[in-house]
Amino acid sequence: MQSRIRISGHGIQPLLLMFPLGLFWMAFVLDLATLLGAPAMVGTVAFWNLLAGLSGGLLATVATGFDAVTAIGPAASRTGFLSLLLDVGVLIVFAVLTLTRTRSPDRNAEPALLLLEVTGVAVAGFGAWFGGRFADPRAPIASRADRRAAPAPLPITELLTGHRRRR
Repeated sequence: MQSRIRISGHGIQPLLLMFPLGLFWMAFVLDLATLLGAPAMVGTVAFWNLLAGLSGGLLATVATGFDAVTAIGPAASRTGFLSLLLDVGVLIVFAVLTLTRTRSPDRNAEPALLLLEVTGVAVAGFGAWFGGRFADPRAPIASRADRRAAPAPLPITELLTGHRRRR
């Protein structure tokens, strides 16, 4: 299955997913540095990375949801909704982390929260791998009959404007 929302032939969902994944990973690295003795400002930067990752993650989840809803075939639809559930689960974990950190004045993570953050980063990595199956048209998640029956994905300009280009 291919991502239905595309820019220049590339699916948007995998592109949007890498931004929050990198921010969540960087927040983990900064929190680990803070716990190992870095200044408290580093933990504050990690908190803001989490906030930026959550906002980017919401955009990626919307794109995943659109791909899941417009999937053709039961196998592709099932994979799309599992990917959507993984993305939402990761967002919930990091939202809890972010809300828990608002209690401290410098927004630093405690050692127990770092374990939850490691789990969130691991699940986010798995979700990115699993969701990346949307980007590869050769991924074996749909039968050949489903691929032949699927219409070609629309470019983003046609989705937004509603006008089809002549080919």
